[in-house]
Amino acid sequence: MPDGPPTDVRQVKLFRNGRNQAVRIPREFELPGEDATIRQDGQRLIIEPTVRKMTLLEVLDSLETLDEDIGEIEDFPAEPVEL
Repeated sequence: MPDGPPTDVRQVKLFRNGRNQAVRIPREFELPGEDATIRQDGQRLIIEPTVRKMTLLEVLDSLETLDEDIGEIEDFPAEPVEL
């Protein structure tokens, strides 16, 4: 989060939704997705979009293929291990 004063500031309305307090988020501040994370930092409430962690397969699938020839890889036999 950048230091200094915020560049976009809006006054918002608080209201009750059942037993919970809620805030109307203006369109220009809408968060993506269906879920968010809220935390308290002193007197501040920080609301952030929930970031879904990618699986290893998704990460590997997103990587570009290397066009380099790395040559033969020697397959050494396993060494005995005493347990």
